[in-house]
Amino acid sequence: MERRRPTAIDLFAGCGGVTEGLCRAGFKVIGAVEIDPLAGKTYALNHPGTKLSQNDIRDIKGRKWMRELTIKRGELDLLVGCPPCQGFSTLRTRNGATRNRDPRNNLVKEMLRLVQEMRPKAVMMENVPRLGEKKVFREFTTALESMGYRVQWEIVDVQDFGVPQRRRRLVLIAGLTLEVSFPRPARTHRTVRQAIGNLPPAGKSGDPLHDLPEQRSMEVRRKIARIPKDGGSRRDLPASMQLECHRRCDGFKDIYGRMAWDDVAPTITGGCFNPSKGRFLHPVENRNITMREAALIQTFPRRYKFDLTAGKQGVALMIGNALPPELVRRQAVEVRRALAAHAVRRKGANGVHRRR
Repeated sequence: MERRRPTAIDLFAGCGGVTEGLCRAGFKVIGAVEIDPLAGKTYALNHPGTKLSQNDIRDIKGRKWMRELTIKRGELDLLVGCPPCQGFSTLRTRNGATRNRDPRNNLVKEMLRLVQEMRPKAVMMENVPRLGEKKVFREFTTALESMGYRVQWEIVDVQDFGVPQRRRRLVLIAGLTLEVSFPRPARTHRTVRQAIGNLPPAGKSGDPLHDLPEQRSMEVRRKIARIPKDGGSRRDLPASMQLECHRRCDGFKDIYGRMAWDDVAPTITGGCFNPSKGRFLHPVENRNITMREAALIQTFPRRYKFDLTAGKQGVALMIGNALPPELVRRQAVEVRRALAAHAVRRKGANGVHRRR
């Protein structure tokens, strides 16, 4: 008899990074919510078997949705949510100097509402580390605990979990009468070379994502060509090639920087299509990384499709906003183990009862 796959729902699904990781871990993702049309199109291209709701999460009613998904309250194994993090980011709040009233901050409460309505066996949330300092997060964890969930959370760096980039994230995991462990950090890190070193030349590969054209001025191309291979940066350029604003300010040191082959990449952001936004130059070629390379550094599979109607910038935003599938996979494996162990304990307890 085939073992039942545990079920999951992906809130704030984006282009599908979380769902990809869940599927790799053996979950069946039965439902997802994503309001952005472009991300929704990309999600549907890759996960046609999941019922995708392209609505505002505030309009999703738990009872009605459960009927549509043919599940009952308490039957769902895992509910995952990654509320948009822009509302909690340091840059948007001027390094904490001003209060941030971004309405997206309230989406954490919408996730809590769905937990209350659906009562999944486990809950997972990911966000920027700064969320852990916020009142809305404390209220979220307190409410989960009042419902009987065992809540734990950590600030992790994804490079410790098979993702070839530096990226700090808050990960919360909560189990309803079950204890879920965090995955153990890896002893070694996956490198840029391991992620993208075997790709064919960009531009003529036959992969639309790898072949998106790059347009730079002659001045910018000369600047890129002068930056040392394998980890060089704009600070290696002669003073005559430095922008005046860079000469005045010592910050933003990574812009116009090259990635290093045998190190992890910097955080892949929505600006990863542009070398003026960070260290996004190829280690040795005189160009920005391609969007396929960005997706691979985020641990999307090479076959993953992206809707290209909004061009390179639209693709970069989807990739940069995604949670790396490999991080999700490793945590979801731990959730699946906890669910299986809990089921065995319940079966054993029922067996003892029957023998009596």
